[in-house]
Amino acid sequence: MKKLFSLLIILLSLTACSTQNLRGTGDMGLIIERAIGRLQVVEHSTNSAIAQIDGLGDLSHASIVYSRDARYGFVFGRDGGLTKVDILKQKIVKRIIQSGNSIGGAISQDGKLVAVSNYKPGGVKIFDSNTLDLIADIPAFYGDGQRSKTVGLVDAPGQKFVYSLYDADETWIVDMKNPATPVITKFKDIGRLPYDGLITPDGRYYMAGLFGEDGLAMLDLWHPEKGVQRVMGNYGKGKQKLPVYKMPHLEGWAMAGDKTLVPAVGQHEVLVMDREMQQIKAIPVHGQPIFVMARPDHRQMWVNFSHPRNDTIQVIDTESLEVIKTLKPGKAVLHMEFSPRGEQIWMSVRDEDRVDIFDTDSFRLIDSIPADKPSGIFFTNRAHRIGL
Repeated sequence: MKKLFSLLIILLSLTACSTQNLRGTGDMGLIIERAIGRLQVVEHSTNSAIAQIDGLGDLSHASIVYSRDARYGFVFGRDGGLTKVDILKQKIVKRIIQSGNSIGGAISQDGKLVAVSNYKPGGVKIFDSNTLDLIADIPAFYGDGQRSKTVGLVDAPGQKFVYSLYDADETWIVDMKNPATPVITKFKDIGRLPYDGLITPDGRYYMAGLFGEDGLAMLDLWHPEKGVQRVMGNYGKGKQKLPVYKMPHLEGWAMAGDKTLVPAVGQHEVLVMDREMQQIKAIPVHGQPIFVMARPDHRQMWVNFSHPRNDTIQVIDTESLEVIKTLKPGKAVLHMEFSPRGEQIWMSVRDEDRVDIFDTDSFRLIDSIPADKPSGIFFTNRAHRIGL
């Protein structure tokens, strides 16, 4: 009788397990609703919103990175908040206020560390990604004990973080192989007022955009002993005749084959650069570009624009380097995100309170999802890409 009872318990347990609603996170993502401090959990297999997560504070200019298993999102808010959310349970796991004003973050190569870039007080803080316990506090001191805003924070291979100091004209590499003793390498006099940074998809080159002068500062992370080099001496705001409504995010650059397409600052152009970062063409476009994004197969580049021409999207063919399609989704198209294999692109139409989903082959509008002042769209496939 006892054996029969035990067998019955086992069978019931197996039946319960088989009926659980198990799922992965590979087709999921988060949309930032910036005005109300909320996230939408979405799924791009069915183009649907699954849930909402409230209570994330000031999400203006917020960004998100993902855990190694793509279950948890780490949200960096402008109010200094660092929030860990569980995508499957659709709730906040933990939230801390780690500074007075922060601007983005990154997750380490092994997924164990989360770094946050801070304006106030200037510096970078690094946390345990499991517990959000503080691991390292690295103030951005320069000059006579002054503290600089930190910008352009990215993850890099070798368990490193790289970022720039806006006020100090410096770029720092922080090696976190031994979390107890971070090793910092500083590069000084890189150029005036670095305002943002990017790392190439292969993790080799870090580039800082300069607000105070033309050009960019480039650091070869394979050969940091060579120091910072200046490239694209004609790129920046110093020589622009048009008013610059918004400086392009350097994350808005896109690489396809041996070409790099970058938004021209203050001009109605997308610049095409070769492997040596020399300009080979300027493509006329609708307005001042903000993001130039490559479809995953690199066949197309999708471009959005700054105010007051931000109701438009243009598509550039990477073979002909010509605009092949112009779309008018609506007022204030802020951000775009491709599905992992590129058959769809999602775009936030902030001033019309929705996210539109387009087919990237036919350019047909497939669906729309209501959202309150949406901005960033972040799919979980970012978990496995350098610098995202």
